[in-house]
Amino acid sequence: MTTEEVEEDAATAPESETATATADEEELVDSEARAIAEAMQSADESYVPSPSLLSAYDSAPLLAQVDGPDLTIFNSKPNVYQAKAVPVHLRGKLDIPIHVSAGGSVVEYEIHTDLYDIAFGVTAEREEGITNVKEKSRVDSHLEPVTGKFLVGSVPCALVFSFDNEYSWFREKKVTYKITVTPPKVENVVTGRRLRAKKALEVVKKDHDELDERFETAAQKRSELEDAILRLERELAEKKKSMDVVAKEEKWLEKKLAVREEQITMLSQRLKNGWADEKSEI
Repeated sequence: MTTEEVEEDAATAPESETATATADEEELVDSEARAIAEAMQSADESYVPSPSLLSAYDSAPLLAQVDGPDLTIFNSKPNVYQAKAVPVHLRGKLDIPIHVSAGGSVVEYEIHTDLYDIAFGVTAEREEGITNVKEKSRVDSHLEPVTGKFLVGSVPCALVFSFDNEYSWFREKKVTYKITVTPPKVENVVTGRRLRAKKALEVVKKDHDELDERFETAAQKRSELEDAILRLERELAEKKKSMDVVAKEEKWLEKKLAVREEQITMLSQRLKNGWADEKSEI
């Protein structure tokens, strides 16, 4: 083989290897994007409006949750939250809350500590309750970084990254973390809001039919009660008239009884003691 051929092979081999590596990376990215899209679709297809949204007297909160982010101001750039060597005191805790408002956001985290381990966990707090994204446990983050990646389905929610040093009586820990929240792609937002709208419409229609049935029952019951009240009011008016008659008779009888009692007493005295004018004649 000539010197030129050797040089040509040496020049072309790295380009081939680089092209293969680039293709593999692109395939990995595409595969991950498909997985995220499928996970978002699954979450949106199982969307159910929360009880507080259904019980609200305003349509705006439900529509805001279904619509998701406003695409006219939507920013798909990742948001990065990071800090270095943050102290977690002995017997202490450190919570890092991050609010996520765009469903389908991808969250990646990397944490490590200096010298010692720490208990670490992630929760998602929503109106319906708290979900454990990563169960809290002691991790050897001082030996190698602890990393993770997950998709946020239903929003709004508050992600709480918790560093717990309550078990340590003697050592303060220093935590370094980097948390990246990448919003979904616009096409995923568009697809997701349509899926949520479809599911919300099913729930709202069903609730409307149940409310309408209850409304008809309540209206009928109200009408029956109004009729009953009207009858009772008429009966009450008749009773009042009767009571007035009886009250007048009671007063008349009371006066007559007083007269009769006085008459009985005076006549009894006359029969017993006689009449005063008769004594003067004897």
